[in-house]
Amino acid sequence: MDTHATGGGTLDEALERLHHSGPERDGWLSNHAPMAVEALVRHGHAPHVHRWLDGYRDKLEEMPAPSSPVTDDDWREALGDPRRLADWIGHFTRALDTRPWREVLAEWWPRLLPGISAAATHGVIRVGHAVRTLLDDEQRAAAEPVGRPSGGGRSAGPSSPGPGPGPAPASPRVAELAHALGYWAARHSVLPRLRTLPAEDSYDAGLAAVPRIGDQSGGIRERLARITALPARTELRTGTGTRTGTRTGPEDAEDASPQPAEAQRALTELVRAATRRYATHAHGSPVMLVHSATAPNAVLRTLPALPERLWLPSLDAAWSAATAVTAAYTPAAAAPRRRRPPPGSLPRRSSSGPRHTATNTSSSSRTRPWTWRPGIAPRMRPGTLRHRMRHTHAVAMTAPCPPSPPPCAPSN
Repeated sequence: MDTHATGGGTLDEALERLHHSGPERDGWLSNHAPMAVEALVRHGHAPHVHRWLDGYRDKLEEMPAPSSPVTDDDWREALGDPRRLADWIGHFTRALDTRPWREVLAEWWPRLLPGISAAATHGVIRVGHAVRTLLDDEQRAAAEPVGRPSGGGRSAGPSSPGPGPGPAPASPRVAELAHALGYWAARHSVLPRLRTLPAEDSYDAGLAAVPRIGDQSGGIRERLARITALPARTELRTGTGTRTGTRTGPEDAEDASPQPAEAQRALTELVRAATRRYATHAHGSPVMLVHSATAPNAVLRTLPALPERLWLPSLDAAWSAATAVTAAYTPAAAAPRRRRPPPGSLPRRSSSGPRHTATNTSSSSRTRPWTWRPGIAPRMRPGTLRHRMRHTHAVAMTAPCPPSPPPCAPSN
């Protein structure tokens, strides 16, 4: 589906509405609206976006007031300071006004990766949504005949792919990347040094070997602080069958030796393994455990926009996020196996609205070959559309891109 032809203008309008609001509410809860509207447009529900935003309006708070600009000299002191949310967003807005978005992303991605678990991984997930739209814009522009205008205006997004001048500074989609990176930087928080457990032979086995924390009370910040050990990442296998070394996190991101093709394939396997585990273990905390799959999938969707030297450290960071969320929210045992629901049960269980039914059906159908059980996602969500659509990004991002370039724009 050509989301630009059918809803690109709507997406830009929605993002412009949302950029007057901050990335959080009630002190720390993430504003899901920018991610949700991108997923709605992508899945063909652009006509419903503004009505959905009207219903979400009460969950939005004004952008915090800025204090002092983040500079190239003091950014390390400002990193991880939520009081400077507006300062960070302003910093990335200025950077993206003067430099191509890929260049800014490549500079800041390795700086932010060690804090991938911050804000319940919503920083990296929001970046993944923003990058996905920008990559789509580049693909669309590259496919147009030479000399043909790309549509012009703010709704069209970038008109020059790759290392060219990039989109106009006023593009709402580039502004969304500034907001996403700023949110991640302000909430940046690194896990403490943990005891490393042996790596398993597969990502399914690796996630199953994650020790769950005994005390599962409190929010994610309290839970992450209770983690004491996580397994090392499953070793990569090269085309000749040789294994590379294992890593437990992204601490040495900029010095890693790249294994781009293997890293992308392994990241795809990790997303699939986390999705399979979610299908059997989400009964404990469905809203939170889903981030064990959506965070690595956000990384996977961002890979095509990054230099290949960053692909292996990106895999390490994704593994760190997936295992940390798994440790914090996995239940003591898998759910009992249920009978497969009869044909047609999925729409009936999503009776609160056709928009969410279509989104769930589209995403779960693409993950079904990975043993996703149809109907499980609707059972795990409360009944109202507005509450459930907070996590549209989670459902929409559980099906990763194909594991090979060029940058992917998944079919729907």
